[in-house]
Amino acid sequence: MSRVQTITVEEGDGDQRLDRWLRRIFPHVSQGRIEKMCRKGELRVDGGRAKASTRLAPGQQVRIPPLPETDTRPAPPPARISEADARMIRDCVIYRDDHILALNKPPGLPVQGGSGQSRHVDALGEALRFGLDENPRLVHRLDKDTSGVLLLARNRAAAAGLTAAFRHRETRKIYWALVAGVPTPYLGEIKTGLVKAPGHGRGGEGEKMTALHPSEIDATPGAKRAHTLYATLYRVAGRAAWVAMEPVTGRTHQLRAHMAAIGHPIVGDGKYGGSGQENLGEGWGAQLGGIINKKLHLHARSLTVEHPATRRAMTFTAPLPAHMTESWETFGWSEDLAADDPFESLR
Repeated sequence: MSRVQTITVEEGDGDQRLDRWLRRIFPHVSQGRIEKMCRKGELRVDGGRAKASTRLAPGQQVRIPPLPETDTRPAPPPARISEADARMIRDCVIYRDDHILALNKPPGLPVQGGSGQSRHVDALGEALRFGLDENPRLVHRLDKDTSGVLLLARNRAAAAGLTAAFRHRETRKIYWALVAGVPTPYLGEIKTGLVKAPGHGRGGEGEKMTALHPSEIDATPGAKRAHTLYATLYRVAGRAAWVAMEPVTGRTHQLRAHMAAIGHPIVGDGKYGGSGQENLGEGWGAQLGGIINKKLHLHARSLTVEHPATRRAMTFTAPLPAHMTESWETFGWSEDLAADDPFESLR
């Protein structure tokens, strides 16, 4: 058995789940053992109890109880990446150099594994090495059903720089969405707070964010301030609109919860869009019906960040996924109709 250890989370290892961080360091420790240590309060972060899903930040102190030299049960062999999956994830690459990778993540592909998830971007990292000895590192996330620009670091130094940039809000992200109804005013901002409502499963499955009036934030435990800019680019009568959004803060499900809060849920959003199967422009229900696809119509269109090595500002842009392209064609829209910066007048 090892002794009690305290390990400091390094810069390049921030924004990881506790269980995945621990298994990178101690690959022989099983997931079941990690979860048991969390339940018993033996595995702690900055002195406090933690869950296996707790996300770590650089500089935090993780207390690790005595561990066996090897687990009694052998770890399962790593899953082999199929040729089809390797080809799929490589085809997603929209930029690559010695330090960073940018992907156009397809909808439906999780960024990291969760309950019952074995096929995700992180698990496909081996196919994205392109001659390097280690897999690229995640430095931010997108929801499973959100498509678009996802940035990865190809070495520890790049991961540290990019993680810091996201943490200090030194990046700029613009999303495109199809929403039910037409937001007015056409250009505006949303500042409702967000608080997490519990899910229905043992692991919190199904949890969602609840919007709060700004005056309620300070008095609501767990509530956080959230700020989103939006611009209505084009509309279809009063029925639907193409909206650009820029998250000033980066809260869980922020864009989806904020658009639903102002009565214009994102098309295809089963979590925040209500149960209506048809939307007549009143802002209820997130299905437009007809030939419009029922998948989530939310896309991370562009990401601007300072390159961690060259210090040059770079903007990565991702084309729309197939189901959104079909919707755009149905309404007679094309990607080149949108201004590069729809929020220029707000700056």
